[in-house]
Amino acid sequence: MSMTWDGAPPPDAGHIGAVGWLRILVRGALIVIIIGLGLALLLPLRLVEKPAFGLRRPWTPWITRVVCRVSLMAMGLRFVRRGTPMTGPGAQVANHSSWLDIFVLNASDTVYFVSKAEVAGWPGIGFLARSVGTVFIARDRREAQAQTALFETRLRARHRLLFFPEGTSTDGLRVLPFKPTLFAAFFAPNLAPEMSVQPVTVVYHAPCGQDARTYGWWGDMHFGAHLLSTLALPRQGRVEVVYHPAFRVAAFEGRKALALAAEDAVRGGHSLAQADPT
Repeated sequence: MSMTWDGAPPPDAGHIGAVGWLRILVRGALIVIIIGLGLALLLPLRLVEKPAFGLRRPWTPWITRVVCRVSLMAMGLRFVRRGTPMTGPGAQVANHSSWLDIFVLNASDTVYFVSKAEVAGWPGIGFLARSVGTVFIARDRREAQAQTALFETRLRARHRLLFFPEGTSTDGLRVLPFKPTLFAAFFAPNLAPEMSVQPVTVVYHAPCGQDARTYGWWGDMHFGAHLLSTLALPRQGRVEVVYHPAFRVAAFEGRKALALAAEDAVRGGHSLAQADPT
């Protein structure tokens, strides 16, 4: 993320009592085991998959989807998917509220996240991101041409890339304006004629009696503290993923028009999902 949204103070995490720590222990242990088993299957299989198929990954993404779906179940966070993920060549763009988005969107469809380059070096998280095929980019205008070439290579390999065009995460109650910069890559001459972009809305519904921003992770909030408070919740809420109709890139004059259309679709889906608590 190029900048951090800090538009609201975080909710009070409250005190984690003995029962809360027990929930953390049980849920956390289950998730660690699930991820560990997934890596034990994925990494050896990738050693076969890579020389046989190159960039294409016909098998290992299914392991990622299962791991993320089962991890959400272990956490107790209910998952609802509405609409249909795109099947043709292209990318998805979604609003960004939390580190949970990675689990949620991986559980919902086979995607490859586009992330800032620094994440590749983060202990643990960087290794996991590299293992599942994350695309790392530097937020530098001088790298634009190289990034466009990288996107084209991955898209030619039938990878469905997923971007967070807001450029930051929020409290989950809003959708920020989409930055059009990364949309420029979709208009490369070799991509635009066959490329589509699908807007995706992610909405978190907090457990009854909890702050509506419970799952949001933004500003200076520490990952570890937010992770613990999430795992300690007596009851979990649910997350809703809404897939909107995809846009043909060739139907738009440029990146700004496409970014605005995608933002409007995501924002509209967000408002509707928030208004309907069912």
